[in-house]
Amino acid sequence: MSKKPEWFKGIFPALVTPFTKDDRVDEAAYRELIRYVLPHVNGIVPCGTTGEFVYMLEDERKRAIEIALDEVNGRVPVVAGTAYPSTRETVKMTAWARDAGVTAALVAAPYYLKPSFNEVYDHYDALNKLGVPLILYNIPQCAGTHYQWWTTEGMAYLDNVVGIKDSSGDMPYLMAVFEKVRGKIGIFTGHDEIVPAALAMGADGAILASANVIPDVWQTIYKAVLSGDLATAQTLMARIQRFVRILARQGPTQAVKEALQLLGLPIGDSRHPMIKGDAFRREDYEEVRGVLEELGKIPPRPMTYHLYAGAPGVQGQFPKPPAAPSEVRDMTLLVGEGFAGPPFSELAHVDLLIGRKDGPVGKAIERALAEPRPGHELRIVFERPRTLLVPTVTVRTKKQAEMVYEHAAGGVIMALEALVKDGTLPAALLDDIVLIANVFVHPGASNRWRVRINNFKAMKAATRKALEGRPTLDELIAEKESARHPFRYAP
Repeated sequence: MSKKPEWFKGIFPALVTPFTKDDRVDEAAYRELIRYVLPHVNGIVPCGTTGEFVYMLEDERKRAIEIALDEVNGRVPVVAGTAYPSTRETVKMTAWARDAGVTAALVAAPYYLKPSFNEVYDHYDALNKLGVPLILYNIPQCAGTHYQWWTTEGMAYLDNVVGIKDSSGDMPYLMAVFEKVRGKIGIFTGHDEIVPAALAMGADGAILASANVIPDVWQTIYKAVLSGDLATAQTLMARIQRFVRILARQGPTQAVKEALQLLGLPIGDSRHPMIKGDAFRREDYEEVRGVLEELGKIPPRPMTYHLYAGAPGVQGQFPKPPAAPSEVRDMTLLVGEGFAGPPFSELAHVDLLIGRKDGPVGKAIERALAEPRPGHELRIVFERPRTLLVPTVTVRTKKQAEMVYEHAAGGVIMALEALVKDGTLPAALLDDIVLIANVFVHPGASNRWRVRINNFKAMKAATRKALEGRPTLDELIAEKESARHPFRYAP
């Protein structure tokens, strides 16, 4: 007999919880986020993992659920996260959520002390007596307890268990779940990287962190798989894979919040111990921005460039977030930095100077070219804008020379071509500015393509950061506790 409810299907965002600067739940921002996702989703999930429920007080969790219920106003199901480490607290929160009017409760396995499978079963058996629809939540990377198929099968037969969300990313486990309980309860994936595969195998939907940011893309993928159009699903998944990989592997809370800020939604930051620039790294930020630009989520916006203070402005535009500046007031000397990997031996680090051809950067290029530097030979690698490549590490072998002057330089050239094409470097400026790219290539580098693509990413990021004045003073202060040397952790 099937207990799978008709409403439990489609795309449900695992909502982030916005916080104000003084660390309160930001009701206005929460409502704005819900209004943003609502046209594209089949339900919402407040107070899940991405919602930082483990960092919230009981009253805050209740308020977040109340806001979600009020804002949705019955238009889609509201599945509330009600998990606590103990059965007593979980029963209490789940009973409250039931009385508040949630459609169902999403309950992660008891975490921290890693109970046995019998104890996990007894935990859900206690919740089953409340009469509220229950969705099992398998997330071993956080809870520490990984369901087994036989445990899931047993819990699926509890009267009020109507579904499961599996965030493990463990496809063999998910296949066993399909074998044992497909049709009896709803089966959702919560691992963003495997959504098309899970849907193709028969999953009813997905509860996703990334659906905060790209709910429309996920809805298109869901409908494509449902209609048998796997080609569309595959194409879209390839376009968003970098983004969802970062969320799945670097921690979704800060990543999703910064992605939403790139779109102009005022979501704030994660609560401590999560901090800017650590689990979600600055190179990840640039990757996420790139994906959102490619999807058209960050459209071109105007930028006015002044070669020097008071000079007539050159008009241009390129894809940038709403919060980015709309003017470069003085291009006499701009500084940018970019970092990209993996892997370790092929990572790229670019220190960049941009300036007027007739200014200090232009003069530095002419002087440097006139002075021989054995082992650090300089190369002009691009003409418009004129760009000097400076190797950071002494070049000692033929292989190192190939890596620096062919593949790293190739990445720099790719970046400059892209920046000219998308308008970041407008045509009217190309003869008036020059660049110096100080490029690091590890002496042990061997993977030519990764050297090239990592230098492309690092050069593009360095240029954007120079023009946009990033990092700002506020960003530096906010991230001072997460500063790390890329090669050696030294607190």
